[in-house]
Amino acid sequence: MKQIIVNGTFDIVHSGHLALLNYARSLGDYLIVAIDSDRRVKELKGADRPVNTQAERQELLSNLRSVDEVRIFDSDQELVDIIAECDIMVKGSDYRGRPIVGQHVISDIVFFERIHGFSTTEKIQHIANR
Repeated sequence: MKQIIVNGTFDIVHSGHLALLNYARSLGDYLIVAIDSDRRVKELKGADRPVNTQAERQELLSNLRSVDEVRIFDSDQELVDIIAECDIMVKGSDYRGRPIVGQHVISDIVFFERIHGFSTTEKIQHIANR
């Protein structure tokens, strides 16, 4: 069984996320989505984030047809441990040429071309500006 992993915040799921997850699932038999804990999101994105709690994000993602399992991680090492179980990691194209947590424990990293105009940060800013 070929296991695929995608990781990220997935704070407000949008069409770009759905395209990424569907693409990732097409590469194997089992898709694991690893999401940052609420503490990590605050650390990475700022005090106003996440918009949705880790439990809400986990529930939403778990109910998508393409997703087989959702795990929450709170440290780089926890993420590395999850990645080590998988065969392929899918990352957004904005990570091309940048260091990737866990790249040393996985043999294949595939980049997904990000879809212009789909960004959680931009969505939040758009809502705030209304």
